[in-house]
Amino acid sequence: MAPLDFLTTHSSSGGLPGALARLTLRFLQFVLAITVAGLYGVDLHHAQEAHAYTDGKWVFAEVVAILSIVTVLVYAVPFVKSWWGFGWDWVLFILWTALFGLFGKIYIPAHPTPRQAGQIRMKHAVWVDLVNMLLWLVTACYSTFIWFRNRGSGRTLHTGRGKV
Repeated sequence: MAPLDFLTTHSSSGGLPGALARLTLRFLQFVLAITVAGLYGVDLHHAQEAHAYTDGKWVFAEVVAILSIVTVLVYAVPFVKSWWGFGWDWVLFILWTALFGLFGKIYIPAHPTPRQAGQIRMKHAVWVDLVNMLLWLVTACYSTFIWFRNRGSGRTLHTGRGKV
């Protein structure tokens, strides 16, 4: 099974279980970021159709979702070690935290009626934001751990005998 052999030989840490865990986490981040883009994009689309004011909160949500999607796609490129960008994972975690706090304050205390479908959708979107925030926290912690563990294991370029 060539793909599994590739994962075990090129995995930065954890062998096959670690590679599959990272792949699963990144896949969930990708899917949920697309979900958030769609959930918030509906309101932006309605505002554009009505020639109404585009609220910056919804634009911020779209930007965070797009940054997450692009990040996961870059990390999916073979030979790109995602733990090199552990700082960027922390930035995305902070952005998702801000997004959850921003919309959570608005929609968690709300009690929409069944006829208020937009508010119900946004109340659900807040929980998707929370899951995204937690996923980015897990990958940021894991990447930071791997980066600190592997940073002192370098060898010299020509002979490979000296430690860098």
